[in-house]
Amino acid sequence: MYKQIFMKSFLILLMGTLFFLSACKSTDTSNLLVPSDEVFPVVEEMDFSEYEGFSDEFITEDATPTVRGIYNPSRTLWVDLVHTKLDVSFDWKNSQLLGKATVTMKPHFYSTDTVTLDAKGMDINNVTLNGKKINFTYDDQLHLRMRLDKVYKKDEKFTVIIDYVAKPEDRETSGSAAISSDKGLYFINPTGDDKDKTPQIWTQGETEANSVWFPTIDAPNAKTSQEIFITVEEKYLTLSNGKLISSKKNGNGTRTDYWKQDLPHAPYLFMMFVGEFKVVKDFYTRQDGTKMDVNYYVEPAYEQDARAIFGETPAMIKFFSERLGVEYPWDKYSQVVVRDYVSGAMENTGAVIFGDFVYKNKRELLDGNDQSTIAHELFHHWFGDLVTCESWANLPLNESFANYSQYLWDEFRYGIDEADFQAEQEAQGYYNSSSYQGYHNLIWFDHNDKEGMFDGHSYNKGGRILHMLRNHLGDEAFFKGLNNYLVTNKYKAAEVHNLRLAFEEVTGQDLNWFFNQWFLGKGHPVIFTEQTIDAENKTVSIKVKQRQNIDDKFPIYFIPAEVAIWDNEGKRIEKVVLDSLEQQFTFTYSGELKNVLFDNQQMLLGRFYEEKPLAQYVHQFKNMNRWKAKSAAFNRIKGTPLFADVVDLALSDKFWNIRELALTHILEILNQDPESLKLSAKTKDLIISMASSDPKPTTKSKAIETAIFFAEKDKMIPLLINAAKNDSSYTVQGNTIALMAELASRTEMSEELNVVLDELKATGDVRVKVMISQALSQSGDPVHYDFIKQVAEEKLSSGDALTAFISFVVYVAGVEEQGDYFDWMESVVALTEQKSLNPEGQIKIYLARIVQYEQGLIANKIEQLNTRLAEEGASIQTLESLKAQYENLVDRLNQIPTQD
Repeated sequence: MYKQIFMKSFLILLMGTLFFLSACKSTDTSNLLVPSDEVFPVVEEMDFSEYEGFSDEFITEDATPTVRGIYNPSRTLWVDLVHTKLDVSFDWKNSQLLGKATVTMKPHFYSTDTVTLDAKGMDINNVTLNGKKINFTYDDQLHLRMRLDKVYKKDEKFTVIIDYVAKPEDRETSGSAAISSDKGLYFINPTGDDKDKTPQIWTQGETEANSVWFPTIDAPNAKTSQEIFITVEEKYLTLSNGKLISSKKNGNGTRTDYWKQDLPHAPYLFMMFVGEFKVVKDFYTRQDGTKMDVNYYVEPAYEQDARAIFGETPAMIKFFSERLGVEYPWDKYSQVVVRDYVSGAMENTGAVIFGDFVYKNKRELLDGNDQSTIAHELFHHWFGDLVTCESWANLPLNESFANYSQYLWDEFRYGIDEADFQAEQEAQGYYNSSSYQGYHNLIWFDHNDKEGMFDGHSYNKGGRILHMLRNHLGDEAFFKGLNNYLVTNKYKAAEVHNLRLAFEEVTGQDLNWFFNQWFLGKGHPVIFTEQTIDAENKTVSIKVKQRQNIDDKFPIYFIPAEVAIWDNEGKRIEKVVLDSLEQQFTFTYSGELKNVLFDNQQMLLGRFYEEKPLAQYVHQFKNMNRWKAKSAAFNRIKGTPLFADVVDLALSDKFWNIRELALTHILEILNQDPESLKLSAKTKDLIISMASSDPKPTTKSKAIETAIFFAEKDKMIPLLINAAKNDSSYTVQGNTIALMAELASRTEMSEELNVVLDELKATGDVRVKVMISQALSQSGDPVHYDFIKQVAEEKLSSGDALTAFISFVVYVAGVEEQGDYFDWMESVVALTEQKSLNPEGQIKIYLARIVQYEQGLIANKIEQLNTRLAEEGASIQTLESLKAQYENLVDRLNQIPTQD
């Protein structure tokens, strides 16, 4: 599961900037049906009289009574699923599924004559066993309890057939930050009323929502093979797990597709999709030479973009199969993009679902692709699908590995700098989320809600922990350990100790120390280092302090680390072990001590603060190849006289982020005090060259913004115009348009730049129109009203629609009041009412806050009118009328239905 979390402030929201990154019921095992007394006779009550008074000896008078803490175990499996066969059709009008489930099971160990399946919100018509109806109860609309025809012993199979109707729209649903709904089965535009959205049916099972559309044991430690017969109108395509065995026309305008997967997997990984889609076919060649289907299901409008979006998938499958030493284990690999998805993406076995955020044309892909998400879901097919966490408390066994796959792919495809950079963003995500959600053990048995497991710990922190383990063990041992874990536990459920034991078997090491503090503990180290240099004796002492919150049960960490030392003989590595709150390590050096760097591999998760001479940071910047060490050095050097020693190196660095760090710092100074920064001719030429040709769009945009401060007009104007009209990157084009709009309002270049902006307004590229609208939204110039309003009213994709909508709201809020102002404010409210009738995507998410913002604007106008009414008695009638009109707008806004 790939989360999609929106975490920006409302101010940033109003500028249309969006950033992609669980709260209801805890796991309940009390409702599982206990086998009958005749199978399990009651045990005679034990006599505890000999222990009377025993505990009093150990309880002191001042002891504080405590209660046992929360513990969320894995589901107790009284019976095992063996095979699930589903036969489904649909009532589109009522958003219902008509189903027949044939479920084969056997007692796990203990004999039983009863069985309970999860079945949420269904109509159960009848249940049969061996051709005869059997008794069942379904009082709570959550659990189907059935009395079997006899007592079944271990490994004795039985099959029940359940005729049912799934009614997802009748259920009260809940959700989480990662998965906004647990409805399980979704009918999108089922009546076809929305002409801009094709009707679709899709499912979303994680965590325990698939039992909304078929009866099952909806737990991650249950496994079953499956087959499904899906009957639809002939115009629709279907997709499910496994292979398409047959597709049969029924002679009445419908067709039945038969999908079958022989290999067992968890019920939450079952999926189904129906829609009028195109299939773009690809393939992966297995190591034995056979070809496997790799298909991309997209709406017809995106058929030509499908390979650009997903085309790296076969290479990813090959890379991960070889890295793990385990061939991709499933029948096929399909990826489908759906509308109104309730999460980011989901790793349904062999049939992954993505939200429509991945729809991008080739221009959009220049600014950023979704390969990290694609890799994440693919890696789950080993970690999550092949080997599944046995309980949601062990979710990091799924999500930490999927998160770490993003590092592995970046490292392979884009290089170590990109991998390290993205890894640090992941670490920051963990720090940021934990700062307001709190810290907990990675393997979190005392969670209040299983949905809460989908957070910055299970994903971000877990990925960083795996990277530390890889660095500690070495690549060969690490990947051999992963191979051992996968092979030993394939098609089973596992817990964290299975992972530890797999590594211990390979390496011969006792790794409890690592797993106890990182997987079974909480927090991260906060480490301060400082140097004492003895030039006479040629020694340097490093004092290391651990300062994490011990009172909050953060451990005193045991950390093997490498200290790099540079002197006249070059670089050498000293290995140390941190195991105390304060320690000191002393090393010798030869000649001149040039630098000392703690954590040479730059892989430790934690907050690190190094105090050392500034000259060592200059040396570190010039001599370290790892991005994290270089960026840390740069950030210590900037703002000091030594910045001039590294600025040109930074602007010429091979990695885009170092170049961008330099530009950002230069731009900050130029914005604050342009005269304080004296850039050399060489530095200026570097920046102008970057503004013309830097391969990274964000860096190129930053260079253009910086070059404006010193480039001559005859160079700058053509550069701006070319970037605004012709750059292949939307990022560069949009940022340049924003710059031009700002410059046009306050410089002598206004006439030339406004001509270009007017030309661009007539473009057929709606994305460009949205960017112009956003750029002009803060201009305050009434001349732009018609254009900005027109763009906001256009039918746009989710992100563009939100940006255009907010641009219009912000624009009207900032225009100086005049005769037409009330009419303009009324048009904002009218558009908000229109958007609320069928809110989609990001507008649906943010509508409540947009309405609140508009209410605040209008409340300010009413307050201003009240002040004027108190002062201007002569015009009181006109002002009272205007005030009433504004109050009517507030009433209209109050009627708009929103979700918080």
